[in-house]
Amino acid sequence: MDMDVIHKALANPTRRQILCWLKTPEAHFAEQEYPLDLGVCAGLIDKRCGLSQSTVSAHLATLQRAGLLSARRVGQWIFFRRNEDLIRRFLAQLHDGL
Repeated sequence: MDMDVIHKALANPTRRQILCWLKTPEAHFAEQEYPLDLGVCAGLIDKRCGLSQSTVSAHLATLQRAGLLSARRVGQWIFFRRNEDLIRRFLAQLHDGL
């Protein structure tokens, strides 16, 4: 776990908002046709952000590189979900280290 990479990923409010939405996907992405346990389709995240697809893709890639999100391809779609284990370890290390 690279704490600096995670801090940089969390420095952007849009990326923090995406993580918040993905914490309770049933509250924010109930319209998804596929089961939410797969994650949330990138297209739905694009729509909710209201930003260009390329900008949202860059945000998702940053979160994924930091390890905060995992991605799964199903056919032509990519589904994203939070990496709860890494998030828990990051928060514990932050709590214990400060």
